[in-house]
Amino acid sequence: MLLYQCIQELLYQHECVTVPNFGAFLTRSRQASVSANGAFLPPRKEILFNRLLATNDGILAHYYAQKEGVSYEHALRAIEKEVSLWKKRLQTQVLRFPGVGEMQLSGDKKIHFLPLGKINFDTAAFGLKAFERAPISPQITTETPKIISLMENSNHDDLMFQPDKNDSNENRSPWMRYAMVGVVAVALIGSAFYFGQHYMTTETLKQQELAQEKIKKNVQEATFDLGALKTVVVAATAQENESDRGAPIIDSDQKYYSIIAGSFRSLENANKKVSLLKAEGYDAALAKTSPSGLYRVAFGRMTSKRKAMDLLSFVKYAQEEEAWYLEE
Repeated sequence: MLLYQCIQELLYQHECVTVPNFGAFLTRSRQASVSANGAFLPPRKEILFNRLLATNDGILAHYYAQKEGVSYEHALRAIEKEVSLWKKRLQTQVLRFPGVGEMQLSGDKKIHFLPLGKINFDTAAFGLKAFERAPISPQITTETPKIISLMENSNHDDLMFQPDKNDSNENRSPWMRYAMVGVVAVALIGSAFYFGQHYMTTETLKQQELAQEKIKKNVQEATFDLGALKTVVVAATAQENESDRGAPIIDSDQKYYSIIAGSFRSLENANKKVSLLKAEGYDAALAKTSPSGLYRVAFGRMTSKRKAMDLLSFVKYAQEEEAWYLEE
């Protein structure tokens, strides 16, 4: 039992206490922290065990000899005898080191050390204990109503009285503060949502513009080798195509920004879609025909890019309709 006590006392002074031919007890410093259950833990030293550090460093033997008043060699023999008993106990039972930890052998004959953690070996934190902070509960103070006696008025002329303005303001101030905080929170959330959606719409339009510019650039730079072609004379007469009736009239000098609702192969279906959107209140119109010959129906064709972006945001996020941006 004396050897257990020597190990425990030496762990206050040394970071490593080696038991010859058995292993070493090590200390590891930990800073102050808060546990998962909300307890505040002071700075402390945790105990570890390393079976590989079994070479005698003389610290335990010298301390044992000093405590017992025997020679160093006699202390070494007493430690070796105690260690042999520990190894025998480990084969069948749990070996306990009071105040330090417990050891036991696993199925693969390895020593598993479990520190108790009840003693803090950090001398700088002596007297500091773990504690839990009690939750702060609001204190509600009740004031007794003031009793005003009319008989105390010596003049009996002016019986009118007014409540104390300071008291009423004090009673109302907490509720006013809560209301103001609520209004500010709602305003911040609403503004964050609005500007976030506006930012997403602007970025989407920028990406679409970059994609359109890249497609135009690739088409302009493309070259085709068609070889030598024979001259063919074709006699053709211009006729009005029925499918071109109702196509949008686009001023080549004017730039339009359209919010497209859909594309149709049939002009009749496209005109029906335009009529349906107009009935819903949109300034719908046919946009520029696609390169593949599809008739594009727009919620609106505008000369202002900003108005087109606002219309796209309204259609997509307020009306939850499918729409995309087209720069004509």
